[in-house]
Order: sequence, then structure tokens, then C-alpha cells
Amino acid sequence: MKSRMIETKRRGINVRVFEAGSGAPLVFLHGAGGLFAENPFLDRLAERYHVFAPELPAYGESTGEELLEDMLDFTLHGWDVVAALGLSKPHLIGHSMGGMIAAEMACLAPNDLTKLVLVAPVGLWIPEHPIPDIFAFLPHEFAQYLFYDRAQGEALLTGGLDLKNPEALSEFYIANSRRLSMAGKILFPIPNRRLSKRVYRLTAPTLVVWGKNDLLIPTVYAAYWQKLIPQAQLTLIDKAAHMPPYEQPEAFVTAVTRFLG
Repeated sequence: MKSRMIETKRRGINVRVFEAGSGAPLVFLHGAGGLFAENPFLDRLAERYHVFAPELPAYGESTGEELLEDMLDFTLHGWDVVAALGLSKPHLIGHSMGGMIAAEMACLAPNDLTKLVLVAPVGLWIPEHPIPDIFAFLPHEFAQYLFYDRAQGEALLTGGLDLKNPEALSEFYIANSRRLSMAGKILFPIPNRRLSKRVYRLTAPTLVVWGKNDLLIPTVYAAYWQKLIPQAQLTLIDKAAHMPPYEQPEAFVTAVTRFLG
């Protein structure tokens, strides 16, 4: 995928956007970990759609994170990016934190998107099934909670860096701290911004995708999303935890393309 920088209407926010393909516009919103060096599911989606994958401020080369403070800021930023790209009624796909942002976008402007795909989104809260606090995780615990195959997860999370190299380790932690500091604005202490009160506004056809082995956000939340969103479809993916686009890209892309058409 090629990348370019765009500036939104909010002065001071510059966003790096990865782009590929042609056809109906599709915007992918990443989770708290950001995009990885390789995102094969986006390449596959670009075979059928014009795919745009913007990085939030504080991720990659995107800047202006000091201007986004709360959930409404993140939501409006999402639509600002869509406007800066010149898109009309795109498909929205959001993963984890990006799923919460995509859902909020769809609630705020229900007629401005075509279809919505929520991939293991945060944003709801069931007191009997609390979600672990990722900000309290030790480094080795991320792969354990996020991936069905822990070894695969560790390789993706580190991006192939030699963490025995002090300089590489320092760069990794600085970048990760910057990302999590941004994510913490809407995920800490718990990812509950009362989205459930606004979901009634969501009218776009919606697909909820979940890994059957998700240890971070159990599948009981998948059922809750499906209950709250009128006529939402649900797909559970085998041998996947919280990262189905990366763990099972073929199954993920098949489910998404079948739904989007």
C-alpha cells in the first residue's frame, strides 16, 4: 500500500493514510496497537475496494494528538479524515478501539456511511464480564491476551525488532508508550463512554466479527453488540483471539466481502 499525508479541517492535525485498490471506498480504523508493518488483510480487501487506512495522531507519522481529548473529539476526527479524503458514504471497518470509534461515527452520522463492520470492538461494558486493563499488562502479557497463537503474536507486536538490542528496545517502548498514551484518552480506566446509550441511532447494516478464543473481550460482548444493533449480523472466527484480521486473514476477508458485497 502507498501512503500519503493529509491535513484535516482541524488545524494542526496531520494524518498518514495508507491507500490501495479501486472500487467502493472502505475506511479501516485500527486498534490501540496501531497498524503493523504488514497488513495482508488490507491488501486482500484492496483487490475489491478502494481501501484507506488512516493512522490516528500519535501513531506512525500522524501528529496532533494534543488536540484530541475525549470520545467526541475522536469521533469528529474520524469524519474529518473521511472529508479530507473526499469520500462519500464509505464502508467503515473498525477493529477494537477503532471499532468503538467507527460505531460512534455511525451513531453521530447514521446516513453518512454505507455499511459498518465492527471487529471485536470495545465500547460496551458488562459488569459481570469486566475487560482486563491493558494498561496494567506486562510486556509479555499482550500476546497472551491478544493472539490465539502466542508466538505469532509476539512476532507481530515487536515488528521483527531484536529486543535484545538496547537501542531497538528503547525505540519500541517509546513508540508503544506514545500510542498507549493516546489510546488511554478513551480506553482508561475502562473503555466505557456510554456508547450503549447512543447505539439506537445506528441504522447502517452492520456485521460484528469476533474471534472465538478472545481472552481480552469475551464473546458474550459479541452477543451484546448484536442485541443492541438492529438486524446486526454476527460472524465468529475459529482459531482467532482478539486479532482476527491478522490471525485468520482469509476467513476475515471472506466474511467481510460476503457482507459488503
